[in-house]
Amino acid sequence: MTEQLRLMAVHAHPDDESSKGAATMAKYVSEGVDVLVATCTGGERGSILNPKLQGDPYIEENIHEVRKKEMDEAREILGVKQEWLGFVDSGLPEGDPLPALPDGCFALQSVETAAEPLVRLIRTFKPHVITTYDENGGYPHPDHIMTHKITMVAFDAAGDAERYPDAGEPWQPQKLYYNQGFNKPRTIALHEALLARGMESPYGEWLERWKQFERRERTLTTYVPCDEFFEIRDKALIAHATQIDPDGGWFRVPMDLQREVWPTEEYELAKSLVDTSLPEDDLFAGIRNN
Repeated sequence: MTEQLRLMAVHAHPDDESSKGAATMAKYVSEGVDVLVATCTGGERGSILNPKLQGDPYIEENIHEVRKKEMDEAREILGVKQEWLGFVDSGLPEGDPLPALPDGCFALQSVETAAEPLVRLIRTFKPHVITTYDENGGYPHPDHIMTHKITMVAFDAAGDAERYPDAGEPWQPQKLYYNQGFNKPRTIALHEALLARGMESPYGEWLERWKQFERRERTLTTYVPCDEFFEIRDKALIAHATQIDPDGGWFRVPMDLQREVWPTEEYELAKSLVDTSLPEDDLFAGIRNN
């Protein structure tokens, strides 16, 4: 290809882009790829997860603006572009039985209607590759599941002139991936490496929970080497200060161990309109040489 490659990452909330595939995006930015994050909601109903900021009345009253500023900082660190799709955070319902979702929230929208702004953005930005979540949302947050649904619709509709005719000139992306960075093989490898070095592992509870849930193992098709960008990933994540405790579990695995044991970020190829050989080490495999 002679034209610039373009990658779009579709995420539910500000901070998801920094916890899922951030090192991959930073790697591609360094190679001259044009990278755009599409953020479905403003994260308005997200809890303040960093204990150092809990109870701050300004943050509690202005969470939408605070999270927007955090996103601005993370975007600058990663070197990506970013657009808001404009939906309202659904929150994560808790309790038994689960409470109803709030009126007007993202997860209660019609999928066909909610896909329109993403179709419009795809047709404007013209990505060759799109990344998003699998049908489980990565974890079962209603906004993550809805993000999956609208991305699947938009991937197919963006290239069809008869669908969403008022949303711009058709453009067909070539590949669609699911983020699978929180996968079992990686978790086991890091867990065992920590224990072998006589260190405490933050993954013991994760592995125990995995045993309790009957979830099929995902097929990892694509391993993107990006360990030299792990520090940029962590800086972007820390920029989301309301969501991330810099002294928390995200950062308990020493960087040199991460690079040695698991220097990639993983994806599951969900749709491809080009020929490619699995496993891959490049999201643009089959596109670069066409």
